[in-house]
Amino acid sequence: MLIYLQMIESEEDKSKFEAIYNKYRYLMFSVANRVLNNQYDAEDAVHQAFLSIIDNLNKVREVDCPETQSYVVIITENKAIDIIRSRKHLSGEELNDTLFGIDIPLLGDNGLADAMAKLPARYREVLLLRFDNGYSTREIAKMMDMTEGSMQKLIWRAKDALRKQLDQDNGGL
Repeated sequence: MLIYLQMIESEEDKSKFEAIYNKYRYLMFSVANRVLNNQYDAEDAVHQAFLSIIDNLNKVREVDCPETQSYVVIITENKAIDIIRSRKHLSGEELNDTLFGIDIPLLGDNGLADAMAKLPARYREVLLLRFDNGYSTREIAKMMDMTEGSMQKLIWRAKDALRKQLDQDNGGL
């Protein structure tokens, strides 16, 4: 953790990061390990996630709140998927974004939450960051190392997939 703290200038931000680190590090490792099924790669994903959190620390309002937990899980899952993507790129295999990510149990409300849980991880992540956590398209693009235009397209595809899932869940109404 000392390495991370050296990257942060203000004492207030150091304190906030330390609280995030202590509260979420095991959750982050669990998320990364579920995606990657490899302890060493999971550690790399968590490290990359912490670097991203440091870059966006000013956007974290409270450490112990659902929005921060959601943000931490999404960033960690995204970094784990990036590791898979880099491996696929090196091997020349095509990566299907809809195959990776952690499963979310259905809440049973037969509504928006269930439809969101059925979406591919990447779509679920950008929708949650954009509409639940309130990040701008530009901010999400920066977090996920994408261009703003690519992020806009991804958000559009995610909203379209959610709309279709809601239609399907409601019997095509």
